[in-house]
Order: sequence, then C-alpha cells, then structure tokens
Amino acid sequence: MNFKIDKTDANARACTIKTAHSTIQTPIFMPVGTLGAVKSLDAIDLKEILDTKIILANTYHLYLRPTSKVVREFGGLHGFSKFDRSFLTDSGGFQAFSLSKISKPDENGIKFKSHIDGSTHYFTPKSVLDTQYDLGSDIMMILDDLVALPASFERVELSIKRTINWAKIASEYHKSNKQKGVGIDQNIFGIIQGGTDYNARKFCAEMLCEMEFDGLAIGGLSVGESNEEMYDTVEAVMPFIDKDRPRYLMGVGTPEDLVENVERGVDMFDCVMPTRNARNGTLFTSFGKVNIKAAAFIKDDNKIDPHCDCYTCSNFSRGYLNHLYKAKELTFFRLASLHNLHYYLNLVKQMREAIMQGKFKEFKKEFYAKRGVL
Repeated sequence: MNFKIDKTDANARACTIKTAHSTIQTPIFMPVGTLGAVKSLDAIDLKEILDTKIILANTYHLYLRPTSKVVREFGGLHGFSKFDRSFLTDSGGFQAFSLSKISKPDENGIKFKSHIDGSTHYFTPKSVLDTQYDLGSDIMMILDDLVALPASFERVELSIKRTINWAKIASEYHKSNKQKGVGIDQNIFGIIQGGTDYNARKFCAEMLCEMEFDGLAIGGLSVGESNEEMYDTVEAVMPFIDKDRPRYLMGVGTPEDLVENVERGVDMFDCVMPTRNARNGTLFTSFGKVNIKAAAFIKDDNKIDPHCDCYTCSNFSRGYLNHLYKAKELTFFRLASLHNLHYYLNLVKQMREAIMQGKFKEFKKEFYAKRGVL
C-alpha cells in the first residue's frame, strides 16, 4: 500500500491510497458488500455507474457461506464477484459478537455458533487472517474484542487488553506470512478499542501505533453511545493516531456523521445505512431525507434531488419510484440504492474538493444550511 497526504485543512485531510487493485482518494465511503455483493447491485453498477474504488465484504459471512476456500478457487473476491477494484474485509468479530446467540470471547479468540446452522466455530487472530488470505482482500482487519456501550470500566479494560494482545499476534503472523510469499499484496489495519473512555482509547491507540500496521481504525463506536459521545471520542483519540497512515472509522454512519468526523481527521468510512435505507424507501438528498413512500409523490414528475445527477435522478421521477416501492417491484431496490450510494460517494468527493481548496469550514456551513440547520 502506498499512502500520501495530499492536503490538510485544519484537521480534515485529503489523501491518496494505492492498493494492488485501485487508487482511492479520501475522504472515502466504502459501500458494504457483506456477501461479496452490495445488495441489489452488481460489479458493473459499482464500476461503470458509481465508479466505486473500494467496497467492504464480511469475513464472518463468507467464512460460513460459501466458505473462504470456495471463494479462493474463483480467484478470491475479485475473481468471484468480478469487482476488480479494492476490497476491505472486516475480521468478522463484530458479527460473531452480534449474530451468535452464544458468543464467548476468551483470551485467545471468540467462540460462536453459526446463525445459519448452529454449528460451533472459533475465531483467533491468526485464523481470521487465514480466511482473509483466501478471500484475497486488499485491506484486512484484524480480530479485536468489541464491547457494546455503555460498558463497565472492567469490561473496557479487558477489551483493550485482548485487542492489543491479538494485534501483536496478528501483526507478527502477517509479517511472517509475507516472508513466505503469502499475502504480499494484502494490507492489515489495527483496530483501536476503548469505548468512550479517554485513557483506554489513548493507551490502545499508542500501543497499536507502535506495531507495523498499514492503517489504523477506530472501532467500537456507533454501538449505543450518543452522537456527541462518538464525536468527542474520535476527537480525543485522533492526536494519538499516527498521521502517516489511513484512519478508518468503522460502521459510521449518517451524512452528518461523515462531515463531523472528516472535520476531526477521519479518512475512511463504511456503513449499511445508504443501502438499507434505500430498500426501506428513505432517500438521501442535499436538503435532507425523503420518504418516497409518501402520497405526496404519487404524481410528482421531479427527480429525487434537483441537484443530483445520479443514474436514477437522470432517468426516473419521484412518482415512478413511489409506484415501484408500493408495487414491491424489485427494480426499486436497485434504483434507490444507486441514488443513495451516489449521494454518499458524491458527498465525500465534495468534502475532498473543499479540503483541497482550503474551504472545508465553508463547506460544512453550507451543508447544514441546506438542511435548515444553523
């Protein structure tokens, strides 16, 4: 991986990340393709319509089905999905934590039961990397110990202890494998835990910065804390994260979350929100959210957002989308997802342009003004 800071505007950054499969300009939003596909879209949609440079796939789900060994036989995620740009794969730890009825982390890893057939499995810092080597992702997330918030001081302390220990194991394992010719074009990111506890976050960040990670992520947020607590935590930990590596805020979030956290120095984001909201009839616009299910749109010949030039807005009306949703026509999922993802990708592109021009403060003010928020 090659990483370069192109411009800063206060704490906001515009950077360039080069992997074996694509060049990524930050700030960047990564559409979530859990099973190797962004729901309702294919690789052609992602490349030719959205010009997506990187998407996220899920280690837990692909490990269980079709299994990483099957994906490997197809040439990894790139060959399997035909999306030949960059993939980031998470460690699967969050899904083991959230989907399993019996999820038991211990000092060596996480024991869990499959949500598909109830079979028992065990993730370790080494095993999740082995799975991701099979998947062939450009960026691999290491295993960490996630806790739901609010959490006790004792549980947060245990979380960072395990996370740091697992990070050491993963870093050394990846270094050893590369020397053997395994994962040469793959990169690993460490994950900073610590809840909303300042000292825990600071300690975890400092320890991970000493290790040979290609990038660093802030994990364990947007899991029960308020927006202000999330913003304050990101702002507090940022001075302890190496500026010469990409900074990734995991699983966040709303357009407002992206703007606020870019301002605090975050480079990379992912979230299911744009596609999940699309499927439920909620569309993002420059002036806020639109509920396309509303009766007011039945005869509306306008496009979703007058300022949007996405594929959907360029070709279809609010009235048509209202009809598709109410008729439960599957085409709606694709058109709505294309619009919402275009909105997110265009938002980060606009933020990058503002940073490059030294006008991020003005951009943020205008962003909120369009929403009627002073």
